[in-house]
Amino acid sequence: MAEIKSALELALERTKKITISEKEKEEIKRKEIMQKVDGLSHRYMEGYLALSEILREIERMDEKTKTMAKEVLLSQWMDALSLKKEGERVLKGVEAMKGRPIDEVKEKFHHLLSQYEEEEERIRKELRAQMAEALRKKGIWGSAVEPNIEANDLRKKEAENLDQRYHAKLEEIKEQLRAL
Repeated sequence: MAEIKSALELALERTKKITISEKEKEEIKRKEIMQKVDGLSHRYMEGYLALSEILREIERMDEKTKTMAKEVLLSQWMDALSLKKEGERVLKGVEAMKGRPIDEVKEKFHHLLSQYEEEEERIRKELRAQMAEALRKKGIWGSAVEPNIEANDLRKKEAENLDQRYHAKLEEIKEQLRAL
């Protein structure tokens, strides 16, 4: 009686002759590394993973993989550097991947962040005062009245303008980090 083979057995027999080229193996390995590094980066940025854990994980890699992982992390973190998110965390990560202090760049970033926050607060105060005055003119006033400036279209437009003005300065800082 003839032997009945499953579809899986037939597929396995056909694929025995197929081999993966070195180039394909390298690409598969690169994708695996990228996934692992992406995971490390996201967990670090979200605060679920300590920088020391990332460094320990990278030290376990071979030299080629280690170099690639550091480059990817640096690139991702520099792209993530902004005036709205946790900049200090990003700078600590960059400093650890570079393996040397970046005090001058940190100082410039903190100065820029301080200027940005001061201007943002000034704009908020001005808008809050304008909205409170508009409400007063409509007969709405008192200590319990708090204008909702976040929902205001003018606030959103001012925030976009502020971001645009500081974007170029932030990009300069990112370029300095890349050049180190």
